[in-house]
Amino acid sequence: MKHDFSLPGADQQEAPVATLSTLFDHAVAAAPDKVALRRLDAVLTYRELGRAVEALARRLARLVEPGDVVALLLPNSLEFPIAYFAALKALAIPALLNPQYPAAQLAPLLREATARAVICAPAMRDMVTGLAGDLGIPSVVCPGDDVMVPELVAEAGAALGLRAATPSDSAALLFSGGTTGLPKIVEHTHGRLATGVHCIEHAWPMRGQGEVFLPIAPFTHIYGFATGVLVPLSVRGEIVIPERFQPELVVELLVRHRVTFFGGGPPAIYAGLLAARNLGSADLSALRMCPAGGAPFPVELMERWRHATGLEIYEGYGMSEMAPISAATAQSGVRPGSVGKPIPGSDVQVVDLETGLRVLPPGEKGELRVRGPHMMTGYRNRPEETAQTIRDGFIYTGDIGHVDGDGFVFITDRKKDVVFVSGFNVFPREVEELIHTHRSVAMAGVVGVPDARTGGERLVAFVVPRTGETVDPTEISRYCAGRLVSYKCPSEVRVVEQLPITAAHKLDHVALRRAARGEQELSQRERGLKG
Repeated sequence: MKHDFSLPGADQQEAPVATLSTLFDHAVAAAPDKVALRRLDAVLTYRELGRAVEALARRLARLVEPGDVVALLLPNSLEFPIAYFAALKALAIPALLNPQYPAAQLAPLLREATARAVICAPAMRDMVTGLAGDLGIPSVVCPGDDVMVPELVAEAGAALGLRAATPSDSAALLFSGGTTGLPKIVEHTHGRLATGVHCIEHAWPMRGQGEVFLPIAPFTHIYGFATGVLVPLSVRGEIVIPERFQPELVVELLVRHRVTFFGGGPPAIYAGLLAARNLGSADLSALRMCPAGGAPFPVELMERWRHATGLEIYEGYGMSEMAPISAATAQSGVRPGSVGKPIPGSDVQVVDLETGLRVLPPGEKGELRVRGPHMMTGYRNRPEETAQTIRDGFIYTGDIGHVDGDGFVFITDRKKDVVFVSGFNVFPREVEELIHTHRSVAMAGVVGVPDARTGGERLVAFVVPRTGETVDPTEISRYCAGRLVSYKCPSEVRVVEQLPITAAHKLDHVALRRAARGEQELSQRERGLKG
């Protein structure tokens, strides 16, 4: 299903900017005295942000050439947008890397990205300096150590004198996947990211300079980057950056700063807030937009959030390769289990799993393929993998789903997560959704493991009890047996204190599969989602 890129009331709107550099400059010029960034007690106005970016850009221009890659190894912080837009001003290409990665994971990524400079947090200086020496990276810069933000704001200097960025210039390198093998580098241009920003502003309608954003997802992830940095600056909003994701702290910030747009994202974030002790008494009257994405969202969890807060969760569907939204619910209406309709400019189709060429009618499940003006240019330095993913002008997503008769898109599962039980394809999400409806369950994850008895696979369910509740595995088995056909029922139910999640707060099915096979323990020390 295709939606043309013409927005309601488009003649009253500003035309989408051509580059992210222009987006930034317009924001600084339009709202110089408005608060742009806030973290702990530190506050930067748009004017101060603009000065800091110009100052750091002058320093970077002495270290790199136009077109060089500058790796950003920064947590969500004031320094991240300063470093990102400074790299763009210097006509470099920012590569967004997860600062939580250990050296062994970072080294091949920095090598693959061919970074010529790294901007990192002071806590990472020693590790990054060592890596840079090993990899031949000439420059390491640590904002907050080498350069304090107030110094950048106060610094005076001449304009760089470089040419303006063009829509076809590369503006970001992001890393797709990472749970198996070396992540692929997704390359996006200024023009496509700027279009992606405009798409998000339509998918989750904005009200302009009155918006106050509280992002949770890492800025190095496409969702956190787009909804936590680019969109807020585009609408001249205020970005409140939490020191960390601690549910009670986040609820406190939502109330104190009258947040209007909560960038929650994956289900793990909303489940965490629902367990916060101060949520029930929180004044969330300013909050109006709660987007979700990054992982399939259980209907039952959505209903719990609505009951607790009176707010809808607006799902969206996207990926790093689509910068990032292709479908959303805020404009089309919420339909349980659906990620909404394609946003303007996006073409979403369901094709058969065998050939990937036959477009399936409404209601039939197959692989989703998408296209639009905000899709990636390709995987950097990987022409064969680019050709496998982009075919006939579409990105083949690897997601299984269907479109109903009204054009609503439903995501069933990842193609690689489908489990083959007794000759039947089983979609783990269907089983997870059912287990979530049990009154004692906070979260659930279902995976397939080899079944020596049948030569196929069997299902293993991991269940986290709600706070104060206990869960009997036998009761969960009976609950499933009374509501599912036999081959969809887990052969084993394990009750755990938490589920493993990735750095992007998604349920880590790879870790669950390892645990199900006995290859690793789900220990209390493991970073995960508790009830």
